[in-house]
Amino acid sequence: MKAAVLVFPGSNCDRDLAVAFRAAGAEVHMVWHKDTSLPDGIDVVGVPGGFSFGDYLRCGAIAAQSPICGALKTHVERGGYALGVCNGFQVLTETGLLPGALLRNAGLKYICKPVPLVVATQDSAFTSAYAKGDTLDLPIAHHDGSYYADDAVIAQLLAEDRVAFTYSDNPNGSRADIAGILSANRRVLGMMPHPERASDPAHGNLAGTALFTGLVTSVMESAAPA
Repeated sequence: MKAAVLVFPGSNCDRDLAVAFRAAGAEVHMVWHKDTSLPDGIDVVGVPGGFSFGDYLRCGAIAAQSPICGALKTHVERGGYALGVCNGFQVLTETGLLPGALLRNAGLKYICKPVPLVVATQDSAFTSAYAKGDTLDLPIAHHDGSYYADDAVIAQLLAEDRVAFTYSDNPNGSRADIAGILSANRRVLGMMPHPERASDPAHGNLAGTALFTGLVTSVMESAAPA
């Protein structure tokens, strides 16, 4: 399986994401934001956390206009997989690849700590190695992580089983305790917590490992000849 990790000025989790993909068995390519295309044969695009372009306009808004995001959109529209973490989740909403928006935390403060999550669905490549209802601790590090969508979108996400993770103790005021959501075809995941920061023994926490191993396994199985 081949993964591409996008790199924007201000990205600070791009290498972490690449390390997690490689540990799960993926071949990883780092792709600069000014590139206009992805390498051939890419299965998954990772949009990393950080502070793309310093978040000077609106979190993820400038990055969403980068040339590489045109290729990201094309990749997703063709049925490719994409994972956006933290700032990457913000980018996915700003590009319109996921619904809703990420707003300032309810407490108006930057939050950096491990938080308990609940796996809300097993029905995706990203969550296939977990069981629905599993609880896990993943770190968060954000100032604008409160997920917002109107009542109709929230109802649709819930009805279509597209909430991937919820917070057990909502740290930022996200609607419906949402920590991560899936696209309609279930091949795009945006989440605020950082699974790549809980995917190595040195982290003291391996709760995020199953997301990457499950994703790589699912993608390889789906690509295997019948």
